[in-house]
Amino acid sequence: MARQEQERQRQRQLQVLTTLDAAKTQWYHFTAIVVAGMGFFTDAYDLFCISLVTKLLGRVYYTDPTKPDPGTLPPNVAAAVNGVALCGTLAGQLFFGWLGDRLGRKSVYGMTLLLMVVCSLASGLSFGSTPAGVMTTLCFFRFWLGFGIGGDYPLSATIMSEYANKKTRSGFIAAVFAMQGFGILAGGIVTLALSAVFRRAFPAPAYQVDAVASTVPQADYVWRTILMLGAAPAVLTYYWRTKMPETARYTALVAGNAKQAASDIDYGLFSSRFARRRGSHLLGTAVTWFLVDIAYYSQSLFQKDIFASIHWIPKARTMSAIEEVFRISRAQTLIALCGTVPGHWFTVFLIDVLGRFAIQLQGFAMMTVFMLGLAIPYHHWTTPGNHIGFRRHIFPARLRSTCHGISAADCKAGAIIGAFGFLYAAQSQDKAHVDAGYNPGIGVRNALFVLDACNLLGFLLTFLVPESKGKSLEEMSGEVDGDQTSGNGANAVQPSGVERV
Repeated sequence: MARQEQERQRQRQLQVLTTLDAAKTQWYHFTAIVVAGMGFFTDAYDLFCISLVTKLLGRVYYTDPTKPDPGTLPPNVAAAVNGVALCGTLAGQLFFGWLGDRLGRKSVYGMTLLLMVVCSLASGLSFGSTPAGVMTTLCFFRFWLGFGIGGDYPLSATIMSEYANKKTRSGFIAAVFAMQGFGILAGGIVTLALSAVFRRAFPAPAYQVDAVASTVPQADYVWRTILMLGAAPAVLTYYWRTKMPETARYTALVAGNAKQAASDIDYGLFSSRFARRRGSHLLGTAVTWFLVDIAYYSQSLFQKDIFASIHWIPKARTMSAIEEVFRISRAQTLIALCGTVPGHWFTVFLIDVLGRFAIQLQGFAMMTVFMLGLAIPYHHWTTPGNHIGFRRHIFPARLRSTCHGISAADCKAGAIIGAFGFLYAAQSQDKAHVDAGYNPGIGVRNALFVLDACNLLGFLLTFLVPESKGKSLEEMSGEVDGDQTSGNGANAVQPSGVERV
């Protein structure tokens, strides 16, 4: 009798999953894209807006008007300000990825957003009687901001993958991730608009004309406002997150058998069976994401320095503080508008045509080629007159959020290496041209070659990741062919309610 009951439960479970995969695309799917996507929008805005204001922070808090050039953040401070949120993100991805499998996606989804709202506001209110005090409180709040952002990565992607049907799943997940491009673009536009308003309202001379007057007192409000506005999109979507139901796949495959789910969560990820069936896949997703973020975050966080080296942006001494912010944001907005956003949506529209495997290979190949295009003729680009040229749903439901968290955390480890490493490595080999407080590095050109090697290695390791085009989540994870213990308690979910979940 027990075996017959288990078989009936399994049949009900399969009926739920089949219904989910065959469900028509409905309005709630697009609502889920917006709700989950706004998390990624906020994540990108909060992580990348700091690169737009680090030059301003150096001017406001570390300028010595007796020096020929405006102040910059000391090396250790610059590394902390740029990288501390990434450290928090790594920790948050591991913790909330695990918690999402333990308590359910819905239960912890609102926590991450609330943490992001509070810490975005607190970052802009950073206080202290000395520059070191302000930077310390800023780094403290940005670490916890990153912790909340880290939780949003695995939860948003996992929720979207489990909501979607088989036909549209990859496009929907890609659309959620594509909101990152809009977040980066929004950060540039907000900074561009604010700096334009402040530049007009509080005109100031260039640093070389009047060192003290070049940084008006109101400049301190610019960076604070930019950071605090990161809370706005999170606030707007918080209510809708609290109203999202638990995903039917989680309910069917995990919540229906709490005892088995707890056992799988505690030991399944480290079992020899998981290593045999999914170990290479986890290695492939984690390492390729690790490598792409070394390159991506290096150039995204420090492209303002590359802009300066190829003379897209004038020397700091020839501008006022707010003028420099305006020019940096204009350049980065242009890059986001012409590169980041189109690249994301190219993937959204073609991922189910070309397949995930082909698109990832193509992405790494193009990054390799174009970084070589920067690195090999680097001297050419820095010569006056030549400046114009310049995966996660393949794992079982009971471990899906955890495995996504591990892969995403591994990628943030790459981002941390990129954020901290590029800062020092890109310093000139010539001591005479090294920024104040730094030791000589390998230079921007050689640093680009290192990033290019990461892209090439990522291209090769992509072959460890299976193509999932046209397959259901359960086909990829093996949950319909014996990878999972029978008797998962799917009777807790009625097929008639699947279409609305």
